[in-house]
Amino acid sequence: MTLLNASRTRHRRLGVVAAGAGLLAALLTASPAGATPDPGDAPTADKAVSARTQADAAEAIAAGEIPGQDEIVHSANLEHLVNIPKDALTGINSDLAFQGRYAFAGNYDGFRVFDISNPKAPRTIAQVLCPGSQNDVSVSGDLLFLSTDSSRSDSSCNSTTQPATEKSSWEGMKVFDISDKRNPKYVAAVETACGSHTHTLVPERKNVYVYVSSYSPSASYPDCRPPHDGISVIKVPRKAPEQAAVVNFPVLFPGEGPDGGGNPGAPTNPGVSKTTGCHDITVLPEQDLAAGACMGDGILFSVKDPEHPKVIDRVQDNVNFAFWHSATFNQKANKVVFTDELGGGGAATCNAAIGPNRGADGIYDIVGKGDKRKLVFRGYYKIPREQADTENCVAHNGSLIPVRGRDIMVQAWYQGGVSVWEFTDSAHPKEIAYFERGPLTTDALSVGGSWSAYYYNGYIYSNDIAKGFDVLKLTDRRTDPAQRVRLPELNVQTQPDYFD
Repeated sequence: MTLLNASRTRHRRLGVVAAGAGLLAALLTASPAGATPDPGDAPTADKAVSARTQADAAEAIAAGEIPGQDEIVHSANLEHLVNIPKDALTGINSDLAFQGRYAFAGNYDGFRVFDISNPKAPRTIAQVLCPGSQNDVSVSGDLLFLSTDSSRSDSSCNSTTQPATEKSSWEGMKVFDISDKRNPKYVAAVETACGSHTHTLVPERKNVYVYVSSYSPSASYPDCRPPHDGISVIKVPRKAPEQAAVVNFPVLFPGEGPDGGGNPGAPTNPGVSKTTGCHDITVLPEQDLAAGACMGDGILFSVKDPEHPKVIDRVQDNVNFAFWHSATFNQKANKVVFTDELGGGGAATCNAAIGPNRGADGIYDIVGKGDKRKLVFRGYYKIPREQADTENCVAHNGSLIPVRGRDIMVQAWYQGGVSVWEFTDSAHPKEIAYFERGPLTTDALSVGGSWSAYYYNGYIYSNDIAKGFDVLKLTDRRTDPAQRVRLPELNVQTQPDYFD
């Protein structure tokens, strides 16, 4: 393990920059990639890279410009406590959720339950085999929700891959009873249009509403035809989850014609994803507010009536954003951080050729009141450490670190690792801590790294695609007050009022 100073910024040699220039051209001219690595039911295959790229990566390691293969480096204020490798579930690790002393970790093969009562020594207490790509996970009370975004033969956990062109194929939301954390029970399934790439909970006392984000329709898919410019809203009665059902499909981008009214993408906006749905939504239940990251568009909307969300404002960035991926509010609900997942999470975009404004976070202030609120762009944030061109790296999932009077979040960057950064000054964000591993390989572009990195009850938890479950401890005067904040439950896409 190597300890590096937090303020250090790595710059790569010109050979790597030149190689990256070809990648930039490819990213700008090619059709936008999927939002996240989505191999369906098989492991992600490595992508071949040139001999020059391989040599550049090896030379950068030898020169100490990047960490060695699998070597761990971190800032002085961020300690790596433990790593728990994959076990029975060998697929891609995905999202995280938390409840009490438990962490729930999604995996393309199912989900895993950890007892984190001792964060330095998490214990696996359950592993549920239920294949289906993404398998993003959320929890509310005795219920766990699992997204399935690959076409399956049926809704069971014994299903097999089946083409989306077949009408009998299934994808959507699954619901489990987790009243016994050691023995989760599958209790309901709801098929949704185009499946469920991600989902967001809007919890109420009697019911849990689930906003299902999905996209990429095709005229050849019987259950996922264009236009697909909205989200599925599922209502789940807490006492009768088996009655879960879709209750609405609000169109967020109304427009005439087969393509709807979202961003048209290329060729009108080269290098930008066409909007055919949403990738991810974050809600602030205490404010009846939500932010949607919807491929080519970012939106702000009201969820005062959870069955009928209402769009308040919509923005685009056709210069630097390729794929609006996710959103995070600050505590005061007067800012939103949107992420751009350039290259779909499977490309090397943390290099000098791509630069600091693409594959980055976009920081927007929320100005005005009520339904007249507007999103106003203020600045970009991207990690200051360039990565090898054999490492997939781009902005991904993160959460606030609850500190009064400051806007600080922790965020996953795939093989770029974990970054803690401050955006109190929206136009001048800065990194204050980091953790990362060296490249998985220097011989090919291999998909790995931190999928989600979230702060929960004093610790940072990261689900690494390839390496497993990591626990980090941040010690910094700017973030130490957050250690006093304790939550009974955390689904990051259902953002809490940390100080209520």
